[in-house]
Formats: sequence, C-alpha cells, structure tokens
Amino acid sequence: MSPSTRFSALLALVASIATVNAQADVANPALSPFPPTPLANKHFSYPTGIPYKVDTDQGLIRGFQHGYNLCNSTTENQQSLCQTSFLNSIDDFCLWAPDPVNATVADREGEMVAWCTKPGRGTRLIPAGALQGVQFMRTPDYVQVVGFIDQTQVNIAVGDWGGELDPHGADLRGNPMGGIMFSNAWSKGNNNAYQQVIEWHNFMGGNAFCLKACDPAGPNAAKFCQHIYDRIGCAYNAPNNAQNGTFEACLGDNQDFPGIYTDANGAVQTYTQPPEALGAISTMPYQPKVPASSSCTPYQSAQLYSLIATVSGNAPVATATPTVSGASAHSSGASDAPASSSKTASAATASATDNSASTVAVSSIVGLVGVVFSAIFFS
Repeated sequence: MSPSTRFSALLALVASIATVNAQADVANPALSPFPPTPLANKHFSYPTGIPYKVDTDQGLIRGFQHGYNLCNSTTENQQSLCQTSFLNSIDDFCLWAPDPVNATVADREGEMVAWCTKPGRGTRLIPAGALQGVQFMRTPDYVQVVGFIDQTQVNIAVGDWGGELDPHGADLRGNPMGGIMFSNAWSKGNNNAYQQVIEWHNFMGGNAFCLKACDPAGPNAAKFCQHIYDRIGCAYNAPNNAQNGTFEACLGDNQDFPGIYTDANGAVQTYTQPPEALGAISTMPYQPKVPASSSCTPYQSAQLYSLIATVSGNAPVATATPTVSGASAHSSGASDAPASSSKTASAATASATDNSASTVAVSSIVGLVGVVFSAIFFS
C-alpha cells in the first residue's frame, strides 16, 4: 500500500470512527492510535515498583493490554498471562510467545506472554526439551541469547517463520503491548539487583530465536537494539554462530549496529528495509559480520534447565490473575557466566512480519476497527 493510499485510508477510517462514536455517544472521543506515554518511556523498579498493568490507557485503537505485569506465585502456571520478562544468563531468561496454542507471531505479537527457563516469577515455563541449543553472549553493550527451539511447545504454529517483538511497535505501545523486561546482567555480581531494560528485541519463529537486551546505561542502546529491521531476522539483527545441540556461554565483541555495514569500496552504508507491499526480501546488499567471541563455557541442557524438567505440554488459553502484591523471583544464572551473542538463521534469517498485532477488542465495532487499522497502519 503506497503512503498516499495508506494516508487516505487512515483518514477515512478516522472519519468512520468519529461517526460511530457520535452515533453511540456524543461525549466519547474518537479512538487514538498513540498512547500519551510510549511504552519505552515508562520506567519501573523490580520487584516492588511493578503495577498490575503497565498499559492502562483507554480509547486506543489496539484495545487493552492482554495480560498483566504484577506476577507472583499465584500466577505461576502454564496459563499465566504475565508480561514481565527477564534476560540474565544462559540458564535464566524468558522468551515472548503466544497465549493460545497453534498461534502465529504476526497474529499474536501484541498479546505475547513471558515463557521462562526458571520458576519464581509468576510466568509460564518453557517446557522440558523445547530448547535444543542455546548460546548466551555478554558484550560491552548488551547481553544476548540465541538458539533453537521446538516452537510448538511454546504455542507457535508449525511452519511459522514468526517475527519481531520489541518495546516500540508502530503505535509505540510495544509488542507485546505492556511487555517489560528486566536484567541483573549489569548488577556487578548482585543477582538480586535488577535494572529495567529499556531497549531490547526478540525474534521468534522458524524453530529458532534471538533475544538481545541492551545496557540501559550504554550510549548506543537504541542502535544495538534497533527495532526497524523486523523483516530480516536474527541473522542481521543479532549475527551469531549458535549451533543446534550446543549450549554455551561466551564473552563477545559488539556487533555492528543492525542495518549499518561497510560496502566493497570501504564506505559505511545504512540499509533501508523495503516496505512489505513490495513482497518478500529475496536479496540483501551485504552479509552480516559475526562478532568475535571468547571464553566460552559449554553446558549440558539437563544441567542448565533442571527446574523445568517436569514441565511439558501446551497451555490452554490463560485465565490466571494475581491475588497478592509484589513479585517473587530471584535467580542466579549459570552464574553470571559470560554471555554469548550469536545465532543462526532463526525467527530467522529473514522472517517476514510487519508490526501488526491482533486487536484485543472491547466490542465488535472496536475489534473490526482494530483489524482494519492494523492493515493500514502497520503495513
């Protein structure tokens, strides 16, 4: 859809929304695409400063936050709707994945929930055997975990090449909406001291994943955790050497900023991702450079994920809600083991997904408007 066509359609949509609102209730304002405060500008402390829901804005086109952020022992089960996530070490991280079974990332990215490798935070647990190879890397500016996964065990449909989750999204509410992340990676050895990760991205799909959390104190967090290259996957956003069947934690150099490369003439270039309307991306002007790594420590899967050994099966649609305040959970990871950066084709080398997300509608009218809007606004 061309920019002019998209804009015209958006104007028509806004006009239709205003007409519906006027007919239903003259006092109701038209739905808005943007929140007063973007998700990336909402800051919280863990565990005592987490609200029940991060996204509480009313009258927005994509509806309401699907889950909640105040998570604890009362929400810890395979039906949890917890949307507070973590990335600490090779044995202690969470991935964003769907609530209902057999879902696609593009359809559910606005509603993803946290699936974690350790109990204690009120989330779902990644089932035993789902993780088939994991590489964790610590670099000067970010930590990153990449690997291979049986995605059906975290409710992603067979054959779905998935897409990107990040705290921005086209409407600044994030995907998932209200999803927040914390890490103890920069706590100088205090595994109970968490910082909110403001910039992160997570690609899921193609039976693989990559998740990068950028140091909140780093000057280039937004550049290393870029969120505009959602169609070219892990290979370009988180270049790596992860191997299926291998579990390791490493130290590594920083990657080049996603989308930035040096051409054959030695000139630094910025890649521009084509609009999805032009079809699949079949060629790229450059190959990503995988950062050097060192001090890698190998592990066995059973050694890392023993606490999820009894978790299996897919979860039905979730209904749990927290009943007490506060959020429990402390974990050390395969200690503060050096992390590794790297991942192979996964959610993939060039997974396709725009920032569309299914609408959590409060009425059939709002639901229809949300679907129509996503086709215009996120394409």
